[in-house]
Amino acid sequence: MPHVYETNGAAIYRQSFATIRAEADLERFSADEESVAVRMIHAAGMVGLESYIRFTPGMARIARSALLNGAPILCDTRMVAEGITRARLPADNAIICTLDDPAVPSLAKSMCNTRSAAALELWRARLDGAIVSIGNAPTALFHLLNMLEDRNCPRPAAIIGCPVGFIGAAEAKAALMADPPAPALTIEGRLGGSAIAVAAVNALASRSE
Repeated sequence: MPHVYETNGAAIYRQSFATIRAEADLERFSADEESVAVRMIHAAGMVGLESYIRFTPGMARIARSALLNGAPILCDTRMVAEGITRARLPADNAIICTLDDPAVPSLAKSMCNTRSAAALELWRARLDGAIVSIGNAPTALFHLLNMLEDRNCPRPAAIIGCPVGFIGAAEAKAALMADPPAPALTIEGRLGGSAIAVAAVNALASRSE
C-alpha cells in the first residue's frame, strides 16, 4: 500500500509552527524574541530547545534594525552562509564567510589556532555594525570574544553564538553571555549548530512567520 502523507507545502509549514506554538513553553520570550525561538525550535525539530535559548535584553529588536539598515552578516561556515534565505533579507545584505580565503591556512598556523578562528581575523574591516552568526566552531566564538577585548576592534551590532559540540561549545557560549560585548543570542550547553544559527538569522530578517 502507498504511504499517505501531507503533500501540501504550505499546510506542512502552518501545521509545523502551530505544533511548536502549542507544545513549546514560549511565555518568557518577548514578542520580538518569540518568532526567533520558534524558528530555532523548528530547525532543531526539538520542542524543549526553548529552555536553553538565551537573549540579552533587546537583542532581537537591535539585530532586526541592523539588518533593515543593511548590516552585513558574517558567518563562521559555508553551511551558515548558504542556509540564509536571500529573499528574506530586508536590504540585500552582504553574506560573508572567510573560511575558504587562501590566507586562512597560513594565518591559522601562525596563530596556532583553528582555521575557523583564524578566518575571523579577516572580518575586521566588516565587523563594525555587522550581524555575526556562529553555528559551528567554538574556537571561532572564543576568538571573537578575544578580538573584542581590544577596545580598538570594531563592534558588531549583534552576535548569534550557537556553536555545537562537546569540547568548548558550552564554555564559549557561557563566556559570551557572562559579559556580552554586543547584544547576543545563544543556546546554553552543547546544543547548537549551523541550521539553528541560520534559523535565527532568517527569523530576524523576517517581520513575521
